[in-house]
Amino acid sequence: MSHNHSHGHGCAHEALGIEDELEMGIQYSLYAKIDMMNVECLNEETEGSGKTVFKPYDQRMDFSKFVTSDADEELLFNIPFTGNVKLKGIIVMGANDDSHPKKMRLFKNRPKMTFDDTAVQPEQEFELERDSNGVIEYSTKVVTFSSVHHLSIHFPTNYGDSNTTVYYIGLKGEFSEAHHHGVTICTYESMPSVSDHKNGLLDKVNHRVQ
Repeated sequence: MSHNHSHGHGCAHEALGIEDELEMGIQYSLYAKIDMMNVECLNEETEGSGKTVFKPYDQRMDFSKFVTSDADEELLFNIPFTGNVKLKGIIVMGANDDSHPKKMRLFKNRPKMTFDDTAVQPEQEFELERDSNGVIEYSTKVVTFSSVHHLSIHFPTNYGDSNTTVYYIGLKGEFSEAHHHGVTICTYESMPSVSDHKNGLLDKVNHRVQ
């Protein structure tokens, strides 16, 4: 019997409900911890376009922001963070055609990588499925990527097009402030969780009842 679902990672994630979308948005929020001023994308057709693929999860379908490779199908991102990251997952979203990246190679803490540097063994690599909805997650080796201050992502090839296009790269994980000095005074802005709100609402109701 024939069906249209792709096998592998994508089957369980093809239709996301509103709660799933919100949860994914919370999980894939590391884009806010990227040092955007110093992000590099090598072989991008339009200068600065590589930075635009790091955006909120709920804006991943904004097709006005994307990067396309220039001379050939390769793309190389150098992504510095503003602190240390424990990287847990990545989403790569392209078009549903042959320009979609086919392989992804991850390098940890190697600032200013060039294509010559990609000859070394990556910390991890993945065979990518076509994902035009941004729903396929690739889990990283958490032990390997437990203290990342710089991430390089190399897309060496695609599904057969002469150029590669990426619309969204999502990064999931935990962030901690970097402490470069002996004494650092940090102001932490904590995001309230859903559970905090629930407890608060219950407290208010209880007070009213009493």
